[in-house]
Amino acid sequence: MKLLNFTIIKLAICISIGVLIGYFFKISLLVSITVCVFLLSIVSAFYLLNRKQFTKTIWYGMAVFVTMIAVGILTVNLHDHKNFKNHYSNYVSAKSDSLTTISFRIREVLKSGNYYDKYIVEVLNVNENKTVGRSLINIKKGSLECNLDVDECYLAKAKFRALIHPQNPGQFDYKKYLERKYIYHQLFVDGHRLLKVKSRDITILGIANTIRAHINSKLKPYNFKPDEVAIINALLLGQRQDISKAIHASYTNSGAIHILAVSGLHVGILMLMLSFLLKPLEYFKYGKYFKALLIVVILWCFALITGLSASVTRAVTMFSIVAIGLNLKRPTNIYNTLAISIFVLLLFKPLFLFDVGFQLSYLAVFAIVALDPILYKLWQPKHWFLDTYWHTFTITLTAQFGIIPLSLFYFNQFPGLFFVSNLVIIPLLGIVLGLGVVVIFMALLNILPNILAKTFGVMVSCMNDFVMWISQKEAFIFKDISFNFLYVVITYVTIISLLRFLLKRNFTNLRLVLIAIILMQCAVIYTNYNMPNNQFIVFHKSRHSLIGKIKHKEIAIAHDFDSLTKAKNNIIRDYCVKNAINTVVEDTLKAVYFLDKKRLLVIDSLNICNLKTLKPYYILLRQSPKINLNRVIDSLHPKQIIADGSNYRSYMEHWEKVCEKRKLPFHQTSKKGAFVIKY
Repeated sequence: MKLLNFTIIKLAICISIGVLIGYFFKISLLVSITVCVFLLSIVSAFYLLNRKQFTKTIWYGMAVFVTMIAVGILTVNLHDHKNFKNHYSNYVSAKSDSLTTISFRIREVLKSGNYYDKYIVEVLNVNENKTVGRSLINIKKGSLECNLDVDECYLAKAKFRALIHPQNPGQFDYKKYLERKYIYHQLFVDGHRLLKVKSRDITILGIANTIRAHINSKLKPYNFKPDEVAIINALLLGQRQDISKAIHASYTNSGAIHILAVSGLHVGILMLMLSFLLKPLEYFKYGKYFKALLIVVILWCFALITGLSASVTRAVTMFSIVAIGLNLKRPTNIYNTLAISIFVLLLFKPLFLFDVGFQLSYLAVFAIVALDPILYKLWQPKHWFLDTYWHTFTITLTAQFGIIPLSLFYFNQFPGLFFVSNLVIIPLLGIVLGLGVVVIFMALLNILPNILAKTFGVMVSCMNDFVMWISQKEAFIFKDISFNFLYVVITYVTIISLLRFLLKRNFTNLRLVLIAIILMQCAVIYTNYNMPNNQFIVFHKSRHSLIGKIKHKEIAIAHDFDSLTKAKNNIIRDYCVKNAINTVVEDTLKAVYFLDKKRLLVIDSLNICNLKTLKPYYILLRQSPKINLNRVIDSLHPKQIIADGSNYRSYMEHWEKVCEKRKLPFHQTSKKGAFVIKY
């Protein structure tokens, strides 16, 4: 089957290309609207003038595809409120230190950090100017009497702060992650200074949040354990904020983390349940139409309640098309169904294309559809029990083939016992979801028996305990795997070429396999060639100093960490994984570093800088030394001053002013991130 023979698949590819162009090349809104209207006019005119003949030519097809690329670019710009004049960023200045009066509405509750409760808010007014746009707000922990709810409106005085790039190489880029949600600034507010404002505006997300809160209040009298409630909220309500780090880590290490994200598996089980329960409607006139409509409505209500995440939106869109096709007895092609869901989602949420859950969901489904029939035919046991588990195993295995390259790229680890955990949990999940729906429904009606609630809680606890037991088999968890984007592309090329060869063993497909293997070898050589070498890095670590010296694929690190800080520190691990460095050696902090022909002098609180003959090119200030920086500059004549995260903020502000007056470059790691010297 040639996938590109389907028109909708071509259109989905074109709109995806348009989204990529619109995101990376920043084409203005006016230009994208003009180009899109022009192309749509041309396509419409040609179609109307010669609809029978022209539609069969390649030029009409090319015009349509170019138009869809333009539509993809336009959707990116239309969804970005920053392109509009009333975006809040046009009313604030990032350089100004004055506070701004802001009113905002809570849109989403995020998982709390170590020091702040986090929310995504819609900025309504800035200094009495009506605005649009979203921002991240950080509220100091303990300063709120109760958590803020979706749709609540507040007034506060605060300063918009720019999002911060990763302060060390190899770290997760949270700024880029938020920008892909059209969030460009953050606010820091004390909860005591928030003024609640009455608002009559009620949104769908607010209603969904109210429903979730009501369900949780009904479950509270049954004394579920905190971990049980967290899993219930994740599986049935799509909310994962309350999952503990230990439970999340155990599901990740066991290869069952996809269970906690409401996706195609959950929606598929729900659709099967609805199809069974609503089957009596088929006996009435137009019953099949009403059944299909009811299933679609219930599925989208479920998607709204769970928060409309990328994975659940994708799944509900796809299964809505499947439900309509099945109940109306219309033939449906799964590839067409997937392409339609991609096309529709990217029209309404273009930056879903960059969402990890969105990518993994589609790759898993594509792999299952393409590979599972082949693998399942290898053995077809007659007993239903063996057949069920064999099919579960083949689906799990083929899904992993689809997502392994991308999951290695994003998470740098591979759970070796994923098939064991999935063989147990996936059959159990259907029972847990079905019973969970019954438990919630009966709790809402106040008719839930304690014995049923207790049974459900025990099932969830058993599932958690089993996953934790699997995750403790650390010998089967392969961590810190370096896997760059080039490897991802080449690996998928290799998998596709191998699949083609297995389906049709001829010389052409064998040649593709051999080419893929050569490309993989070239990717390895290229990666090794571009590994960092002869680099000196001053990493940023608050209240501490951390220095790395890379040479010959080895990094020597020096720091002043205590044992607890060292155990929790992931800066070096992230850097080594990102750059495929396998050897880490411990070193001591030195007063002077010789970097080829340049020297770096370290001045700390105990060091006296009387080395006039040294002539350092760089000076690194650490541990807040009490020095007169002007005298140091006059004495040693450095070319650049560096201050790491171990210094007091007031000291660094003073040093920055001194360097500014002396027109000397000053690098503060807390503002500019790690300082890298290549020599």
